[in-house]
Amino acid sequence: MSLSVLSPGEIKLPDGRAVDFANLDYAATAPCLSRVADAVSELLPWYASVHRGAGALSARCTREYEQARESVADFLNCRPGDQVVFTRNTTDALNLLARALPDGTTVVTFDSDHHANLLPWPRRTRIPALSTPAESVAVLDAALAGIHGDVLVSVTGASNVTGEVWPVSALAAVAHRHGARIAVDAAQLAPHLPVDLVELDVDYLALSGHKLYAPFGAGVLAGRADWLDAAEPYLAGGGATLHVGDGVVEWAAGPARHEAGTPNLIGAVALATACRALLETDRAALLVEEQGLIAQLRDGLAPFGRELRLFPRDAFRVGIVSFTVDGHDPQALADTLGRDHGIGVRAGRFCAHPLTDRLTGGRPAIRASIGVGTRPEHVDRLVTALADLS
Repeated sequence: MSLSVLSPGEIKLPDGRAVDFANLDYAATAPCLSRVADAVSELLPWYASVHRGAGALSARCTREYEQARESVADFLNCRPGDQVVFTRNTTDALNLLARALPDGTTVVTFDSDHHANLLPWPRRTRIPALSTPAESVAVLDAALAGIHGDVLVSVTGASNVTGEVWPVSALAAVAHRHGARIAVDAAQLAPHLPVDLVELDVDYLALSGHKLYAPFGAGVLAGRADWLDAAEPYLAGGGATLHVGDGVVEWAAGPARHEAGTPNLIGAVALATACRALLETDRAALLVEEQGLIAQLRDGLAPFGRELRLFPRDAFRVGIVSFTVDGHDPQALADTLGRDHGIGVRAGRFCAHPLTDRLTGGRPAIRASIGVGTRPEHVDRLVTALADLS
């Protein structure tokens, strides 16, 4: 099946021209799949309480919510016994995992990660990302040799700054050899490549619906149940309990333990619909198309933009390219691209300050990111605009 996304269509520029909006900011928030919007519209007339209501509306909504959990589990190829907990986004999912760690657990991260994977951990060791994937695997191996007790390695699947894909399976092998568990921030990986818990051999995985063409406020933490079932609930409230008495609370096990309150039914159904749509499409063909657009973008930027990268230039990457242009303030340039050329990009440090500052010498940058719905003419317009402004 083919995928399509919602688009505002043509927008008017200050000079009176009308152009098709070139959305090159997918890494921040991807547009909504048309199929996702249709699923949400179909469900809205039935919207009602989940799990605790009676009647046709509540029965359907409860069924839709739990079927959404199953669809996400299928998308991730979860193992028997794995849990799928709905959260708000990847940041929320990793904070949930941080709250579920056994006391004294050391968390090892790379300094190149998104803040969502740098900041939540109560006891952390940050190691440097080196200039090749193999060197980064080796530095993790050396770091884990000196850490004892419960250890969690938490890594990115694909950089939200450079788009470079990390060697998750190799990192997982090292972690498990040292008796550590491993979590992967798949926020930027899942929209572009299949993510399979068994194939990657990771213990936990977090992702965001708003990166995955389902921008309705849902994310997921998926993985091993034991730490999650042993932890205090992430939120204390209705739905997370089996019984509340005088000074006594019996908490639920399973995903309900960490999903207190009225759940985000629409977000869960939207995310599950996006997962099903991606499973049913030819992702290899999508990847070939995306890689062509990435090459077009990188080649077009080369004469006047300095591309940010950590690994060698030929390292595999998903549809994210960050860059600087000499003599131009990134935010001012991004504003000009948006106002005068109908192009949406991101400027800043991308919630990954250590990596961005390392690659730019302390400056912000511009990020162009692509996905389903990006066309060659969108990339051409960006390259032409930058050439004219340089």
